[in-house]
Amino acid sequence: MRTLRLTLAYDGTDFAGWQVQPACPTVQGLVRDACARILGAPVKLTGASRTDAGVHALRQVANLATASSLGPARLARGLNALLPDSIRVIQASEAPAGFDARRSALGKRYLYLIDRGRVAHPLGRRYAWHPRFSLDVWAMRSALGALRGKHDFSAFCAAPGRGRTPTCTVRSARLVERGDHVAIVLSADSFLHHMVRNIVGSLVEVGRGAQPPSWMADLLAGRDRTRSGPTAPPQGLMLVRVLYGEACRG
Repeated sequence: MRTLRLTLAYDGTDFAGWQVQPACPTVQGLVRDACARILGAPVKLTGASRTDAGVHALRQVANLATASSLGPARLARGLNALLPDSIRVIQASEAPAGFDARRSALGKRYLYLIDRGRVAHPLGRRYAWHPRFSLDVWAMRSALGALRGKHDFSAFCAAPGRGRTPTCTVRSARLVERGDHVAIVLSADSFLHHMVRNIVGSLVEVGRGAQPPSWMADLLAGRDRTRSGPTAPPQGLMLVRVLYGEACRG
């Protein structure tokens, strides 16, 4: 059996997330079924990130095992012919033995886009959150500093998994301004359920003046999800990259 690695980009607007769900269109389900059709046998498709409904990806990574001799480039062309335009395979390659897109990952990078214009831009409505009030970007940037490093992120976790530690190491937390848009970029060794969206929702509370920048550190220390801000909507969130060691880079 060979292990193949797929790098995918998708607009998550019309899907119920990455993970297969009964009676709902999902990215994993469509790619898995297209692979089975091309390779002539059922396949198990494992993704690095289980993005939620409405969330997008610039470089999602997935792996599958197959006995077929079909080359990766031909598989990619075949998949792009079968998949909807909102899902593209941007790269396919042979993967080393034992490669698992999720377990082999050393970290992930997410970007959340906020449209702070006076009027929401119609071309960005699928890819950005327009909170409808002015934001103090300096205060938001100041609040981000508390997130860097190794912390218990229970205050920003929607649904803790059984046996899953709430401790994550945030390696980078940045806020970038471009015109009417604010991008919040987070890189970490792992992320909890809704962690980025809950962080953004809390940062917006700081930005609109409802809480001081020091509130983010207080939330981390308190470890209580009920005290933090609302969950930001999904359309602003994008999986930017999955990070791997040298042996697994593709």
